[in-house]
Amino acid sequence: MFTRIPPALIATALLSAATTPAPAQEVNVYSYRQPDLIAPLTDAFTAETGITVNVVHLSKGMVERLQAEGARSPADLVFTVDISRLNAVVGAGLTQPVSSATLTANVPAQYRDPDNHWYGLTTRARIVYASKDRVADGEVTTYEDLADPKWQGRICTRSGLHAYMVALTSAVIHHHGEDAARDWLNGLRANLARAPEGNDRAQVKAIWAGECDISIGNTYYMGKMLESDEQRQWADSVRIVFPAFEGGGTHVNISGVAMTASAPNRDNALKLMEFLSSPAAQEIYAEANYEYPVAPGTEPVELVRGWGAFTADDVNLMALARLRPVALRLTEEVDYNAGN
Repeated sequence: MFTRIPPALIATALLSAATTPAPAQEVNVYSYRQPDLIAPLTDAFTAETGITVNVVHLSKGMVERLQAEGARSPADLVFTVDISRLNAVVGAGLTQPVSSATLTANVPAQYRDPDNHWYGLTTRARIVYASKDRVADGEVTTYEDLADPKWQGRICTRSGLHAYMVALTSAVIHHHGEDAARDWLNGLRANLARAPEGNDRAQVKAIWAGECDISIGNTYYMGKMLESDEQRQWADSVRIVFPAFEGGGTHVNISGVAMTASAPNRDNALKLMEFLSSPAAQEIYAEANYEYPVAPGTEPVELVRGWGAFTADDVNLMALARLRPVALRLTEEVDYNAGN
């Protein structure tokens, strides 16, 4: 039997449907990367898609925050640097695999998780900063050479327990085994000019001040120092040297992205991941922080190209992430941070 619906009720229903807001087109990001580095990318993505990107910058505690929020977390994606930090989020069960032909095409295999939980976006090399005045061209060629007694009292580094140093030690373990890595750490410690302190830029400042002759640091710090009137003189006192492992290449680490297990805006999050992996976006990202884009056919900015060419070590970074506990143990066993 047909029931006539009063016109007034129909009008009310139509008005309600018309005034009910559509679901927000947004994607939410938890990031260890500084907001000024991300803004050019998120602005470009929003301009292209109309999807708003909300970024929460965290200095620490990403895993703990996601664990506390659980399935109610608003976060769709996490941005971070260093493979160990990406692996920590994955290892805690806080991410989900993402399969995408676009991501696979844009991100080489060694820079993505074999199980598709994270994808690298840019790389940075961990290199040697060498005094222009006190270190000859060709005097440093390998990471293994840093443990040679000829460098006694001439090397500065940051804490051996920092994620960047632990990743390098993990690479030594990968190439040479645990015993050789212990010997390398002992040799490097014996060559320190002072107990490890400060960040990578502080080591270059120490070279400028004559406290040491070489240091270990990430490539992008050269660009950052050149931006500063005070720090430019530190940068001008050194040259970048790209060491390689014997039988391998130059150690690199990544900035990367992963999708959270509970991502409430999964479709939008995937669009942002694919956008970030695109050559155009990666070049924006690389330019903002003097890094190397990973998409095939892309190039770093002219300043970065001017630092020289190198062959990146081809080990999958997950292999290094799995060695992190061993690297930490060895660093503590040799009491690296006590200095020589």
